[in-house]
Amino acid sequence: MTTEPDALHTLARTHLPADLAARWTGLLRPAAHLRPAGAADPVVGRLGGLPRLPEGMEWPVWEGHGPLGFVADLDCAALPRGELDIPLPADGRLAFFYYGDEDDDALVDTADPDTWAGARVLHLPPAPADAPVRPAPPGLTPYPELPLTAHMAPSAPDFDLPALTAACGEDAFPDAFERAIWDHQSGVAHQIGGHAQAVQGAVEIVVAHGALGGRDVSWQDPRLDEEAGRWVLLAQFDSDEDADMMWGDGGALYWLIRPDDLAAGRFEKAMFTWQCC
Repeated sequence: MTTEPDALHTLARTHLPADLAARWTGLLRPAAHLRPAGAADPVVGRLGGLPRLPEGMEWPVWEGHGPLGFVADLDCAALPRGELDIPLPADGRLAFFYYGDEDDDALVDTADPDTWAGARVLHLPPAPADAPVRPAPPGLTPYPELPLTAHMAPSAPDFDLPALTAACGEDAFPDAFERAIWDHQSGVAHQIGGHAQAVQGAVEIVVAHGALGGRDVSWQDPRLDEEAGRWVLLAQFDSDEDADMMWGDGGALYWLIRPDDLAAGRFEKAMFTWQCC
């Protein structure tokens, strides 16, 4: 596992007064950034390909629509669990599925529980590298397989995150600093743990809105900020040309979960959302 130089602290010291820089950097969280594995890199999982599902387990399906696409498979034992601040399982695999049929207008909507079956995360038992893969259901074309390695680096809170506003106040950051953070975060961003790299504002607020009742809840509901603080990022998967994955217009998929549910292995409690440009 490799650790990257801490560019975020440098950007904060460069653009912010010392007291504001200290408050902002105090909110940074460690993240495992997933990138294509080179020949000498330890492999922690893969994008695309075909899953190694246990015998007797059915391929996840959204009833009335079809089978979910297989997005990624991550080896919990190979991930840098000790360097993250979320309680990942010690072993097994996390498998992520999402319904991305371009010929079907159906979308997974965090505010509509009737659509939640279109995204799934499963905690599967360990499987040897030579374990047989499950063939894709008829009509489903697998994404190209891309081995992944992990690089540890701090992650920055979204500028719309309620915890950031509470710590630093409204409109506390100069435009030059915000642009510098956006430039730093540019590029393909697959990630485990840390702060989500949102495309359209803090995903924690979107998930909180869905968890509180979705369409029956106002976006001005005073409970949203507190509820947003109860959710942490489990994983995000960006649009990636190398894996032939495009989520809307350059978007990303996000799975969030409450830490107590994660610690207890209640992955069915994870919430999904997605954003695009």
